[in-house]
Amino acid sequence: MSAPRLTLALEDGALPLPAEGRVAVLHPGETTDLSALPAARVQVIEPRQPAHDLRARQGLDVTTELDGPYAAALVVLPRAKALARDLVAAADAAVAPGGPVIVDGQKTDGVESILRDLRRRVSVSAPVSKAHGKLFWFPAEGTLGDWRRPARQTTPEGFVTAPGVFSADGPDPGSVLLAGALPAKLPTHMADLGAGWGYLATRVLAHDRVARLDLVEADRTALDCARENVTDPRARFHWADARAWRPETAPGGVVMNPPFHEGRAPDPDLGRAFVAAAAEILAPGGRLWLVANRHLPYEAELARRFRTAQEIAGDARFKVLEAARPTRPGR
Repeated sequence: MSAPRLTLALEDGALPLPAEGRVAVLHPGETTDLSALPAARVQVIEPRQPAHDLRARQGLDVTTELDGPYAAALVVLPRAKALARDLVAAADAAVAPGGPVIVDGQKTDGVESILRDLRRRVSVSAPVSKAHGKLFWFPAEGTLGDWRRPARQTTPEGFVTAPGVFSADGPDPGSVLLAGALPAKLPTHMADLGAGWGYLATRVLAHDRVARLDLVEADRTALDCARENVTDPRARFHWADARAWRPETAPGGVVMNPPFHEGRAPDPDLGRAFVAAAAEILAPGGRLWLVANRHLPYEAELARRFRTAQEIAGDARFKVLEAARPTRPGR
């Protein structure tokens, strides 16, 4: 995504990338093309498991936390403004004084706002505008400490979360609705696909009959919060893509509030992939409970993957769906 802007800035000599030293790349995800950077000097900081593994397969040095100092850094802006500012400030502190902190982002992800705010604080280059986004840079000065966010924050309900994780300000209303619709008796082995910071897990573990709960979450930051929120010994934590994770024993039940976008545009295929994963891992008589925004078309996928499916709760915004007995088509 940032390759056209980054390549343009490097090739015309406008961007002064140092000849030596490591280059940190913060949160590039799976789609950002990093080929314009010297691969042997790049260290990718990526807490999201699918992207982390992809960068490792590409032969890049990849980790989940900054380990400075660096000669330069590239920040690929996320949607969440608090996280975006935190990443820019963290890069500013981790790069050697005077080294370039490069910021790249789409207009829809708030790059204009970040650029405007930075111009009040540091000496910013002229932006490179291309493909509905902007790239710019400034010399590291270590002066953006007030942009850093605490590594952890506490919701009014007492849960620990972090900037940038899903529903960081408190339990998602959809998850609350799902938790309230669960039956009194749950299977002894449960799994939470896309567990986030652990709200649904706490509600599942309130059922005494549950003997084991697997929390599967691709965002390392969110999973680390879940470890703090869910201290019950029945919980097991897995840093993994829920779409690809496979347990050693099949659970009897799955709960989930699946994601439905990777950018700003809705992508129902993400939720469908979660439904398919649940059908793949469940025991033959297993059941799935999921919550989704009412407009998302998951019913056809549920009908294809399970013998029975029905709506068991809902409101104007959300629907809670229950499906039972996976069919595993194609086997």
